[in-house]
Amino acid sequence: MPEPEAATAGRESFGSRLGRAMADRGPLCVGIDPNPALLQRWGLNDDAAGLERFSLTVLEAVGSLAAAVKPQVALFERHGSAGMAVLERTLAAAAEASVLTIADAKRGDIGSTMAAYADAWLRDGSALAADSVTLSPYLGFESLRPALDLAAQTGRGVFVLALTSNPEGASVQHVGGADSVARRIVQAAAEENRRYFAAAGAGDPGAGLGSVGLVVGATVGSALTELGLDLAAVRGPILAPGLGAQGATAADLRRTFGDAYGQVLGTSSRDILAAGPRIQDLQDAARRTLEELRAA
Repeated sequence: MPEPEAATAGRESFGSRLGRAMADRGPLCVGIDPNPALLQRWGLNDDAAGLERFSLTVLEAVGSLAAAVKPQVALFERHGSAGMAVLERTLAAAAEASVLTIADAKRGDIGSTMAAYADAWLRDGSALAADSVTLSPYLGFESLRPALDLAAQTGRGVFVLALTSNPEGASVQHVGGADSVARRIVQAAAEENRRYFAAAGAGDPGAGLGSVGLVVGATVGSALTELGLDLAAVRGPILAPGLGAQGATAADLRRTFGDAYGQVLGTSSRDILAAGPRIQDLQDAARRTLEELRAA
């Protein structure tokens, strides 16, 4: 494959921006997950108006505290075009407030379809453009090439599903033992970051985070060791959902990720969102989580 070009001239890479946000604010990502139960708990209707009130309130509360926010695309999509319009406004509001966004869309396909997904989430000028997007590599890592290349060109990033903590995930991701599917994904992401660092003239391992990250569940436990996964070598951010309500603690993250802990963006959704709808309560919950992550 051809060597990639560095990100658009004069534009800071996503990995660099995220690394700085994690250093300045702490390694926390807060999910924007407007599920029906939370909308009801907040006293909001399960409609586009409730969705917008919820999303913009979360953004206002945690935008200055979290390194990034992660809208769960499916929970907007379930409201049809009105819900997707709310997502567009939420992403635009985050950009206006200089808050990094991770669109949790888990897109993955081949050819022109993958190129269209990349165009939607990563192209300058797209109404759905986020700072980064989650991708599924299970049609083959190289099937993600349109998104990988466009993200590099526009200074955006991707998070590729590698090792999820749902029970069914092992039936695919663990297959192959020492040469597992998960290990191949991790190695491919590491190679992608090496290529882009080289293209940018930043071969020094201390140059910061690459823009190709991984999604690794916070509750995967000993699977990283059992599968021989070297996440530190990826040199990219690790999005670790499962902090809080799903059972993982900051101490668990430290034990699970070891030498790669400095790359980990701990993700909490329900645990923090359940504190709403008061902005002060949401902020207090986010600060408690941040303190735990820093102390681990």
